[in-house]
Amino acid sequence: MNKPSQKAAKLLLNSRQSEKKIARLSTEIAPTNCEQALQIQAQMINQRSDGIAAWKCLLPLSENKIVVAPIFSDTVQSGETCALFAENGKVHIEPEIAFVLGKDLPAREEGYSDAEIDNAVKSCHMALELMQDRFSSEVSFYEKLADCLLNQGLFIGPEIDKSKAYLASKFVINIDQHELLQTFSGKHPNLLPQKPLYWLINYMSKRGVDFTAGQAIITGSYAGIVEVEFNQATEFEYLGLGKYQLTFVPNNDLIL
Repeated sequence: MNKPSQKAAKLLLNSRQSEKKIARLSTEIAPTNCEQALQIQAQMINQRSDGIAAWKCLLPLSENKIVVAPIFSDTVQSGETCALFAENGKVHIEPEIAFVLGKDLPAREEGYSDAEIDNAVKSCHMALELMQDRFSSEVSFYEKLADCLLNQGLFIGPEIDKSKAYLASKFVINIDQHELLQTFSGKHPNLLPQKPLYWLINYMSKRGVDFTAGQAIITGSYAGIVEVEFNQATEFEYLGLGKYQLTFVPNNDLIL
Protein backbone atom coordinates (compact mmCIF):
# COMPACT_ATOMS: atom_id res chain seq x y z
CA MET A 1 0.00 0.00 0.00
CA ASN A 2 2.09 2.88 -1.32
CA LYS A 3 -0.27 5.50 -2.66
CA PRO A 4 -0.83 8.48 -0.35
CA SER A 5 -4.61 8.15 -0.73
CA GLN A 6 -4.49 4.51 0.36
CA LYS A 7 -2.38 5.33 3.41
CA ALA A 8 -4.60 8.23 4.35
CA ALA A 9 -7.73 6.11 3.95
CA LYS A 10 -6.37 3.39 6.22
CA LEU A 11 -5.44 5.90 8.91
CA LEU A 12 -8.83 7.63 8.77
CA LEU A 13 -10.70 4.33 8.90
CA ASN A 14 -8.69 3.27 11.94
CA SER A 15 -9.59 6.52 13.68
CA ARG A 16 -13.29 5.61 13.41
CA GLN A 17 -12.90 2.61 15.69
CA SER A 18 -12.50 4.49 18.96
CA GLU A 19 -12.97 7.89 20.56
CA LYS A 20 -9.22 8.51 20.38
CA LYS A 21 -8.59 11.43 18.04
CA ILE A 22 -5.69 11.90 15.64
CA ALA A 23 -3.81 15.18 15.34
CA ARG A 24 -3.95 15.42 11.56
CA LEU A 25 -2.73 13.72 8.41
CA SER A 26 0.98 14.02 7.73
CA THR A 27 2.05 16.36 4.95
CA GLU A 28 2.94 13.58 2.52
CA ILE A 29 -0.58 12.08 2.60
CA ALA A 30 -2.82 15.06 3.45
CA PRO A 31 -5.08 16.24 0.60
CA THR A 32 -4.64 19.78 -0.66
CA ASN A 33 -7.69 19.96 -2.92
CA CYS A 34 -11.13 18.40 -3.38
CA GLU A 35 -10.00 15.87 -5.95
CA GLN A 36 -7.38 14.42 -3.63
CA ALA A 37 -9.92 14.33 -0.79
CA LEU A 38 -12.42 12.44 -2.96
CA GLN A 39 -9.70 9.98 -3.93
CA ILE A 40 -9.18 9.24 -0.23
CA GLN A 41 -12.93 8.78 0.23
CA ALA A 42 -12.89 6.31 -2.68
CA GLN A 43 -10.07 4.37 -1.05
CA MET A 44 -12.02 4.26 2.21
CA ILE A 45 -14.95 2.75 0.33
CA ASN A 46 -12.64 0.15 -1.23
CA GLN A 47 -11.06 -0.79 2.10
CA ARG A 48 -14.31 -1.28 4.02
CA SER A 49 -16.19 -4.57 4.01
CA ASP A 50 -19.62 -2.95 3.87
CA GLY A 51 -21.11 -0.81 1.14
CA ILE A 52 -22.58 2.68 0.87
CA ALA A 53 -26.05 2.95 2.36
CA ALA A 54 -26.32 6.73 2.19
CA TRP A 55 -24.67 9.99 1.16
CA LYS A 56 -24.41 13.43 2.74
CA CYS A 57 -24.20 16.59 0.67
CA LEU A 58 -24.80 20.32 0.46
CA LEU A 59 -24.52 22.74 -2.42
CA PRO A 60 -20.83 23.65 -2.94
CA LEU A 61 -19.57 26.26 -0.48
CA SER A 62 -17.40 27.71 -3.24
CA GLU A 63 -15.74 26.60 -6.47
CA ASN A 64 -13.00 24.87 -4.47
CA LYS A 65 -15.10 23.56 -1.58
CA ILE A 66 -17.66 20.84 -2.20
CA VAL A 67 -19.66 19.01 0.45
CA VAL A 68 -20.13 15.31 -0.28
CA ALA A 69 -19.35 12.11 1.58
CA PRO A 70 -20.43 8.47 1.66
CA ILE A 71 -22.19 7.03 4.71
CA PHE A 72 -21.32 3.38 5.23
CA SER A 73 -23.91 0.63 5.59
CA ASP A 74 -22.80 -0.54 9.03
CA THR A 75 -23.29 2.98 10.44
CA VAL A 76 -26.94 3.46 9.42
CA GLN A 77 -29.52 2.82 12.14
CA SER A 78 -33.25 3.02 12.83
CA GLY A 79 -35.62 1.94 15.57
CA GLU A 80 -35.96 2.92 19.23
CA THR A 81 -32.26 3.22 20.14
CA CYS A 82 -29.23 4.69 18.44
CA ALA A 83 -25.64 3.77 19.41
CA LEU A 84 -22.77 6.13 18.72
CA PHE A 85 -19.48 7.47 20.00
CA ALA A 86 -19.65 10.41 22.38
CA GLU A 87 -18.21 13.82 21.63
CA ASN A 88 -16.97 15.28 24.92
CA GLY A 89 -19.39 12.98 26.71
CA LYS A 90 -22.40 14.15 24.70
CA VAL A 91 -24.39 13.10 21.65
CA HIS A 92 -23.71 15.31 18.62
CA ILE A 93 -26.35 15.19 15.90
CA GLU A 94 -27.73 17.23 13.02
CA PRO A 95 -31.49 17.18 12.25
CA GLU A 96 -32.06 16.60 8.55
CA ILE A 97 -34.41 15.17 5.94
CA ALA A 98 -33.39 11.97 4.15
CA PHE A 99 -34.41 11.19 0.58
CA VAL A 100 -34.56 7.43 -0.05
CA LEU A 101 -34.23 6.21 -3.62
CA GLY A 102 -36.67 3.66 -5.00
CA LYS A 103 -34.92 3.33 -8.35
CA ASP A 104 -31.33 2.93 -9.50
CA LEU A 105 -29.66 5.97 -11.04
CA PRO A 106 -26.63 4.54 -12.86
CA ALA A 107 -23.67 6.80 -13.60
CA ARG A 108 -23.94 8.60 -16.91
CA GLU A 109 -22.12 11.52 -18.43
CA GLU A 110 -25.22 13.53 -19.32
CA GLY A 111 -26.54 13.42 -15.77
CA TYR A 112 -30.22 13.51 -14.78
CA SER A 113 -33.00 16.08 -14.89
CA ASP A 114 -34.66 17.26 -11.69
CA ALA A 115 -37.80 15.40 -12.73
CA GLU A 116 -35.92 12.14 -13.23
CA ILE A 117 -34.37 12.45 -9.79
CA ASP A 118 -37.73 13.34 -8.20
CA ASN A 119 -39.25 10.27 -9.82
CA ALA A 120 -36.49 8.10 -8.36
CA VAL A 121 -37.16 9.29 -4.79
CA LYS A 122 -39.41 6.70 -3.16
CA SER A 123 -39.80 8.28 0.28
CA CYS A 124 -38.65 11.08 2.58
CA HIS A 125 -37.83 10.66 6.26
CA MET A 126 -36.95 12.56 9.39
CA ALA A 127 -33.27 11.83 9.94
CA LEU A 128 -30.29 12.59 12.15
CA GLU A 129 -26.72 12.77 10.98
CA LEU A 130 -24.48 11.35 13.72
CA MET A 131 -21.43 13.57 14.17
CA GLN A 132 -17.89 12.94 15.42
CA ASP A 133 -14.79 15.12 15.11
CA ARG A 134 -11.91 12.68 14.76
CA PHE A 135 -9.16 15.32 14.73
CA SER A 136 -7.64 16.74 17.91
CA SER A 137 -6.25 19.85 16.20
CA GLU A 138 -7.40 22.31 13.57
CA VAL A 139 -7.07 20.80 10.10
CA SER A 140 -7.76 21.94 6.57
CA PHE A 141 -11.17 21.70 4.92
CA TYR A 142 -9.76 19.08 2.57
CA GLU A 143 -8.67 16.82 5.45
CA LYS A 144 -12.19 17.10 6.87
CA LEU A 145 -13.64 16.33 3.44
CA ALA A 146 -11.42 13.25 3.11
CA ASP A 147 -12.68 12.10 6.53
CA CYS A 148 -16.32 12.43 5.43
CA LEU A 149 -16.96 15.79 7.09
CA LEU A 150 -17.50 14.69 10.70
CA ASN A 151 -19.93 11.94 9.76
CA GLN A 152 -20.00 8.84 11.94
CA GLY A 153 -23.34 7.53 10.77
CA LEU A 154 -27.02 8.15 10.11
CA PHE A 155 -30.26 7.54 11.98
CA ILE A 156 -33.32 7.25 9.74
CA GLY A 157 -36.60 8.11 11.42
CA PRO A 158 -40.24 7.92 10.30
CA GLU A 159 -41.45 8.70 6.83
CA ILE A 160 -42.86 12.14 6.13
CA ASP A 161 -45.08 13.28 3.29
CA LYS A 162 -42.94 13.73 0.18
CA SER A 163 -44.76 16.83 -1.03
CA LYS A 164 -44.29 18.48 2.37
CA ALA A 165 -40.63 17.50 2.47
CA TYR A 166 -40.06 19.19 -0.87
CA LEU A 167 -41.47 22.43 0.54
CA ALA A 168 -39.62 22.19 3.86
CA SER A 169 -37.60 25.38 3.76
CA LYS A 170 -38.33 26.25 7.39
CA PHE A 171 -39.99 24.57 10.33
CA VAL A 172 -39.74 24.54 14.12
CA ILE A 173 -37.71 21.71 15.65
CA ASN A 174 -38.42 20.57 19.21
CA ILE A 175 -36.00 18.19 20.94
CA ASP A 176 -37.38 17.13 24.32
CA GLN A 177 -35.37 15.24 26.93
CA HIS A 178 -37.93 15.90 29.69
CA GLU A 179 -35.71 18.08 31.88
CA LEU A 180 -34.50 20.01 28.85
CA LEU A 181 -36.55 21.14 25.87
CA GLN A 182 -34.53 22.62 23.02
CA THR A 183 -36.40 24.53 20.33
CA PHE A 184 -34.87 25.64 17.04
CA SER A 185 -36.13 27.77 14.19
CA GLY A 186 -35.11 25.21 11.60
CA LYS A 187 -33.95 26.57 8.27
CA HIS A 188 -32.39 24.66 5.41
CA PRO A 189 -28.99 26.12 4.40
CA ASN A 190 -29.85 25.83 0.68
CA LEU A 191 -33.46 27.04 1.02
CA LEU A 192 -35.01 23.74 -0.11
CA PRO A 193 -33.67 20.30 0.87
CA GLN A 194 -33.91 18.77 -2.60
CA LYS A 195 -31.54 21.30 -4.20
CA PRO A 196 -28.36 19.58 -2.96
CA LEU A 197 -29.89 16.24 -3.97
CA TYR A 198 -29.97 17.32 -7.61
CA TRP A 199 -26.39 18.57 -7.41
CA LEU A 200 -25.09 15.39 -5.76
CA ILE A 201 -26.65 12.96 -8.22
CA ASN A 202 -25.31 14.82 -11.22
CA TYR A 203 -21.88 15.65 -9.82
CA MET A 204 -21.14 12.11 -8.67
CA SER A 205 -22.85 10.46 -11.65
CA LYS A 206 -20.48 12.27 -13.98
CA ARG A 207 -17.61 10.93 -11.84
CA GLY A 208 -18.78 7.38 -12.49
CA VAL A 209 -20.67 6.79 -9.23
CA ASP A 210 -23.85 4.70 -9.38
CA PHE A 211 -26.74 5.41 -7.03
CA THR A 212 -28.91 2.43 -6.14
CA ALA A 213 -32.42 1.85 -4.85
CA GLY A 214 -32.54 1.90 -1.07
CA GLN A 215 -29.77 4.45 -0.61
CA ALA A 216 -30.62 7.50 1.50
CA ILE A 217 -29.35 11.01 0.86
CA ILE A 218 -29.22 13.78 3.46
CA THR A 219 -28.78 17.33 2.25
CA GLY A 220 -27.99 19.65 5.14
CA SER A 221 -28.80 20.36 8.77
CA TYR A 222 -31.73 22.55 9.79
CA ALA A 223 -30.07 23.53 13.06
CA GLY A 224 -26.33 22.91 12.79
CA ILE A 225 -24.86 20.49 15.35
CA VAL A 226 -27.16 19.85 18.31
CA GLU A 227 -25.91 18.44 21.61
CA VAL A 228 -28.07 16.09 23.69
CA GLU A 229 -27.59 13.55 26.49
CA PHE A 230 -27.14 9.80 26.38
CA ASN A 231 -29.53 7.30 28.02
CA GLN A 232 -32.58 9.55 28.05
CA ALA A 233 -35.83 9.14 26.14
CA THR A 234 -35.63 11.87 23.50
CA GLU A 235 -38.52 13.15 21.42
CA PHE A 236 -37.86 14.82 18.08
CA GLU A 237 -40.59 16.90 16.48
CA TYR A 238 -40.46 18.61 13.10
CA LEU A 239 -43.51 20.81 13.60
CA GLY A 240 -46.09 20.04 10.91
CA LEU A 241 -44.09 17.10 9.54
CA GLY A 242 -43.81 14.44 12.22
CA LYS A 243 -42.34 13.28 15.52
CA TYR A 244 -40.69 10.22 17.04
CA GLN A 245 -38.83 9.10 20.15
CA LEU A 246 -35.54 7.29 20.64
CA THR A 247 -32.76 6.81 23.19
CA PHE A 248 -29.08 7.37 22.45
CA VAL A 249 -26.67 4.87 23.98
CA PRO A 250 -22.86 4.99 24.02
CA ASN A 251 -21.22 2.06 22.28
CA ASN A 252 -17.45 2.10 22.49
CA ASP A 253 -17.31 -1.29 20.80
CA LEU A 254 -19.18 -0.04 17.76
CA ILE A 255 -16.90 -0.06 14.71
CA LEU A 256 -17.74 2.92 12.56
